[in-house]
Amino acid sequence: MALQLETLLIVGSLLLPTAAATTAKGRRNCGGRCGDIEIQYPFGIRADCSMDNWFVIDCIQTANSTTPFISSINLELLNIDYAQSHVIVKGPIFSYKCSHPNTGQAVNLTNTSFAFSVFNIFAVVGCNNRAVLSSSQLDCVGCQPTCEENVKPQGCYGNRCCQAPIPHYQQIFAPSFEDLDDEQCRMAFVARRQWFKYNVQDPYKVQELEYVPILLDWKMNAKALGSFIIDEDSSYYDPIAYYDKSDFPYPYNTALRCRDGFTGNPYLPHGCQESNECKDPMVRSRCHGLCINTKGSHKCVLKRSWIIILSKRFALLNFSGLFNYNFLLMSKKENVFFQKRKQIKRRRKFFEQNGGLLLRQQLRPSHGNVERTKIFSCKELDKATDHFNVSRILGQGGQGTVYKGMLVDGRIVAIKKSMKANKAKVEEFINECVILSQINHRNIVKLLGCCLETEVPLLVYEFIPNGTLYQYLHHQNNEFQLTWEMRLQIATQVSRAISYLHSEVCIPIYHRDIKSTNILLDEKYTAKVSDFGASRYIQIDRSHLTTHVKGTFGYVDPEYFQSSMLTEKSDVYSFGVVLVELLTGQKPVSSERVQEGIGLAACFILSMEDDKLFDIIDTQIVNKCDREEIIAVANLAKRCLNLNGKLRPTMKEVSIELEGIRLSHKDRNVQHNVGNEIEPNPSNTSSASSASSSKSQVSNISSLKQRQ
Repeated sequence: MALQLETLLIVGSLLLPTAAATTAKGRRNCGGRCGDIEIQYPFGIRADCSMDNWFVIDCIQTANSTTPFISSINLELLNIDYAQSHVIVKGPIFSYKCSHPNTGQAVNLTNTSFAFSVFNIFAVVGCNNRAVLSSSQLDCVGCQPTCEENVKPQGCYGNRCCQAPIPHYQQIFAPSFEDLDDEQCRMAFVARRQWFKYNVQDPYKVQELEYVPILLDWKMNAKALGSFIIDEDSSYYDPIAYYDKSDFPYPYNTALRCRDGFTGNPYLPHGCQESNECKDPMVRSRCHGLCINTKGSHKCVLKRSWIIILSKRFALLNFSGLFNYNFLLMSKKENVFFQKRKQIKRRRKFFEQNGGLLLRQQLRPSHGNVERTKIFSCKELDKATDHFNVSRILGQGGQGTVYKGMLVDGRIVAIKKSMKANKAKVEEFINECVILSQINHRNIVKLLGCCLETEVPLLVYEFIPNGTLYQYLHHQNNEFQLTWEMRLQIATQVSRAISYLHSEVCIPIYHRDIKSTNILLDEKYTAKVSDFGASRYIQIDRSHLTTHVKGTFGYVDPEYFQSSMLTEKSDVYSFGVVLVELLTGQKPVSSERVQEGIGLAACFILSMEDDKLFDIIDTQIVNKCDREEIIAVANLAKRCLNLNGKLRPTMKEVSIELEGIRLSHKDRNVQHNVGNEIEPNPSNTSSASSASSSKSQVSNISSLKQRQ
C-alpha cells in the first residue's frame, strides 16, 4: 500500500501542471496579519491566498479590535503553530448546576481538514458524574470522578475531577452526562494538556472562564505534495494513510512538519530554519556542562573532565591543560566499548521497565505450547522495518502504530508499536502478550513474539493483508463488494473465535472490544479477531467487576456500561452489533442517528418490531440473498442485543446457529445447481425447496450440537 501511494504521488507530481505549482508558490506571498496573529500559507485572509477553502481566515473587525476566525469551522483562532501543523482555538465549556452555568456548543469537525490533537485532555469535573467525550463516534472515551468526603480536591487526579486522553483523529466533541448525582455541579471540556497542567489548580474555577484553549491538527490532500518544495533535512511530511475512523475531505491525508531542532513554516520554500536549542532554558537546565548547538539538535560537554584508561582501571581527573589534549582523549575502540555498554544498560532498563521479568515468567513454555512465543531483539525489528520507516506504516490509532516488516527468514509480519509507555499501558501490553501466547485458533490473529528492549514495547503478529471488516462495509467501492455469502462466512468465523475464547481455553477470556475494526481479513477473506489489549482472563465465577469500562461506543454492552460487571454476554452484545453491521452496511454510530437520539442497535430492533427489516438491509445484498437466511440471522442478532444479558444466547449457541444457517445456504446452492441440470417441474419446485431447506437446517444444527 505504501509503495502504491509513493508511486501515486510521484506520478501525480509529474502530471501536475507547472502553472499550478507556480500559482501555489505565488499564493504563499499573500501574507498579512489579523489582530496579533501572522497569517501565512497554507492559511490566507482571502480564498485565493489559502491552500483551499478549509484554510480561509475571516478577519472580523470590531470597534476596538480585530478577531480572526477559521471560516470553515467557525472557531475563533488564538494562535498557529506552522512548524507542527497545529492551531489553537477557543473551546467551549459545558457546565450544569454550577454557579456559572454554560450549556456550551458542540464542536463537529467531521468532513473538514481539522481534528482534535492528542495533546489535549478531556476533563470531567463533579462528584460521581460519568461523562463521555462524544456519543456520536466509535471510540467511547470518558471518565467518572470519585467523591471523597473531607478531602480537598487538588488538581485533576480522580477526586472530583478526572481526565481522559483524546483518541487520534477525534473530530467530534459533544459530551453527554450520566446523571448519577443530579444536584451536583458538573462540567466537561476539552483543553490543551500543557495549558491545563500549568494553569488549572482548582478545576471548579474553569467554570468562571469564557473559554479553554484547544489544540487542533490539520490535514492536507496528500496528492498536493508535488507542488511543495520539501527540504528533507529540515522538514518532512506525515505518513500518508487512509484513516478508517475519521472523515477528512480527502481520501489520502498528510501534513508537513519541521524536524526537531528546526522551527518556522514547512509550507513555505525552505521555511524551516535551524533553531538554537541552547537558548531554551529547559534545555540548558538539563545540560550538565557546556551546551553546544548542533544541526537539528544539541550536545552537552563536561568542562575540563576526561577519562583515561590505565590497565583496566580508570579515573576521572580534572586537568587544566597540563597534558597534551590528544593524550587525554580515549581511543576510538575504547569509546565504542563504552557506547555498547551504555546501549546494553539502556536495553536492560527498558526490558525491566516494560515488565520483561514478569512477561518472561508468564511466557515459560508449557506442555501443550509447542510453538513458543519469541522474544525479538530491537536490532531484528529495526532491520525488519527499515528503521521503522514511515513508508512501512500500515495504520495508526489510539493504541499506537502498526508497521509492516520482513524478518530475516522472509516472513512478512505486522509490528505493533504502542503509545509512549506508562504503567497502565505496560500492564495492557503484558496482558495482550500473555493472552495471545496461549491462543491457537485459525480465526484469531497469531502472536509471533514481542520485543521489550525499546522505550515502548513491541508486538509481532502474523501479517493480515486485506485490512479490516470496517473498511469493506463502510468504504465500499464498485471494484470489490462483500457478498452475502462472504458476510455469512465472516460472521460464522468470528463467532467460532469468540466461542473458543469463552469456552475452549483453560481460563475463559472475554475480549471486551469486539468490533468491525478489530476483525481483519486475510488473502482469502478469512476473518481473524485481533487487538486483545482490553481483554480479561475471568475466573470460574464467570463475572468480573472492572474499575474502568473498556470498549467502543456503539458496541459496548449497556448492562456492562451501567454496572461495570463484565460477563461473557458482554461480548455477545458486541457481536450482535457486528451482525447488524453485516446485515445493514451501516456504522454503529452516525451523526444523523445521534441527532435522533438512537443508535444502530436500537434502530435495527425497531425496524424488526415494525416489520420493516428489509428497509434497513444493505442495498448491496438485499436483492442477492435468501430472505429466509436474512430473517434467521436478524433474529439471532436481535437475541444477542437483548438488554437483559441473561436472556442472550452464549457464543457457543450463536456459533452453532450460524453454522447451521451457513450449511443450509450451501445445501440450497447445491440443490439449485442440480435443479438447473435436471430441469424439474416448476410447480413442485417451491414447496420441495422450502421443505428441503427447513429439514436441512434442522439437520445441520442437530448434527453440530451432537459434535459440540
